[in-house]
Amino acid sequence: MNILFVCTGNTCRSPMAQGILEDMAKEKGLGIVVKSAGVYALDGSNASVNAIRALREDNIDISNHRASIVHRDLIEEADLILTMGKSHKDILVSKYGFAQDKIHILNEFIYGIEKDIIDPFGGSIQVYNNTKYELYNAMEELLKKLMRGEF
Repeated sequence: MNILFVCTGNTCRSPMAQGILEDMAKEKGLGIVVKSAGVYALDGSNASVNAIRALREDNIDISNHRASIVHRDLIEEADLILTMGKSHKDILVSKYGFAQDKIHILNEFIYGIEKDIIDPFGGSIQVYNNTKYELYNAMEELLKKLMRGEF
């Protein structure tokens, strides 16, 4: 299973989701390949300082993360593409229509609701922690769904 998370700049939400899911999958011995990218990412940018700090509190290290803009190869390789918000999904579907059946808003895929994951960009560590908790809950539900074969 190859999962791609997509947000805006690939410095906050999607690398946090990637780090959390990789950690959870490793704990459960699941062979899931997880990648992340941004629709407007500046290739090579670091993850935001507070994203790194928030996950470091849980012994998840994303300090080596480098941002990547979404490109066709990532879309083609992914079995499942989960966006942090509706605008990201809309951009991907308009640019990569051939993959529209595997592009979903994360909260819509997990909970059936069209709700964006809070963007912590520029916020305090508490804002990042709120996003982290939101992502932890979503990743737990995502793993349950995948383990039940619901994808």
